[in-house]
Amino acid sequence: MDSRPLYIKIWQELSRDKSMVFLAGPRQVGKTTLGQLIAGSFKNSLYFNWDIPEHRTRLIENPAFFETVERRDSSTPLIILDEIHKYKNWKNYLKGVYDQFHKKYRFLVSGSGRLDIYQKGGDSLAGRYFLFHLWPFTIAELAGDRLDINEFLADPLQIDTGGTEELKALWSRLSEQSGFPEPYLSGRKTTYRRWTKTYSQQLIREDIRDLTGVKSVGDMETLYLLLPSRVGSPISIPSLSRDLGVSYNTIRNWISVFEQFFLLFSISPWTKKISRAIQKERKVFLWDSPRIEEPAARFENMVALELWRAVFVWNDMGYGQFSLHFVKNKEKQEVDFLIANGNRPLLLIEAKLSALEPSAALRKFQTALKVPALQLVGQGQGYRIFTNRDQSILVAPAYQWLSRLP
Repeated sequence: MDSRPLYIKIWQELSRDKSMVFLAGPRQVGKTTLGQLIAGSFKNSLYFNWDIPEHRTRLIENPAFFETVERRDSSTPLIILDEIHKYKNWKNYLKGVYDQFHKKYRFLVSGSGRLDIYQKGGDSLAGRYFLFHLWPFTIAELAGDRLDINEFLADPLQIDTGGTEELKALWSRLSEQSGFPEPYLSGRKTTYRRWTKTYSQQLIREDIRDLTGVKSVGDMETLYLLLPSRVGSPISIPSLSRDLGVSYNTIRNWISVFEQFFLLFSISPWTKKISRAIQKERKVFLWDSPRIEEPAARFENMVALELWRAVFVWNDMGYGQFSLHFVKNKEKQEVDFLIANGNRPLLLIEAKLSALEPSAALRKFQTALKVPALQLVGQGQGYRIFTNRDQSILVAPAYQWLSRLP
């Protein structure tokens, strides 16, 4: 499970067409390990990390330092540039490197900041790289029995009840220890507790403080500690502003920073073809699900993580322009998730920890949008099919359906 074949496949696909590939993702998600796995398929490779002083000095003194790579044969070398986005002029540097050396080397550029949007200014890198993301373990990756994307799009309600006990165990472990490799692979709750205690604190006090210049680090940490109780409901920035005694814009900016550094992600409402749809609210979810104490909210967060991973993988692979949303109208009727491709809704998904019959909102919005719909639940070993006029709704254990997501 630590060989990450899903992401190796993405690298292989993208690197066929571009000699420079960006790898982004949360801190401690295994980007360095994945880079080493990729380097193992090259006869010639060199690893650079901006956080290592000796490496940093080499680049500053000689921008083409990688020409010193020791070669075993005449094949193209792989140069891994880790955390290079911390270099003040990283975009200009990579532009120059690509323009001069893209025919002679392959480059894997990795970092825990959002390499695609992190810094403004500098020359554009557009057209010079492909980007993909590495995420924490999900049940779809761990189970390894995913559908082909075309199979899924043809019938997204496919489900297999095989391996139920194994899947339940995987889902429980993700719920208690998160999908981050260190705590998950340890198999111990005590390791998770030690890990999560320091993870966000180090990220906020080191990476975010150093790279953004935020001064109110204590208030920013408090905001992050408040977010687990807000998962599952549209986020109220005015309420958080009052609780912390800081301005509306400050809270909004801090949440944006949390997204840039992969502490959380947010989804927007789907408004097309929905009468009296809510348009401005957003829902936030954490990458570290076990921080959420309320069982139903944690369950919804775990479903969100699985769907977010899938949508990003599909986009990284070039399968379409997929996005994840929720649906809500002004009468406060809501469905937790909607997957869309471009401007076309594809699938409605409700996450209910224990409700074994489709919600009224799921029935209503399915009728309006005329798309497949399912309700994921946290119990049971089999699925149910309910009729909704001329359509059907699947009700199934989350671990069964999610384990087959492409």
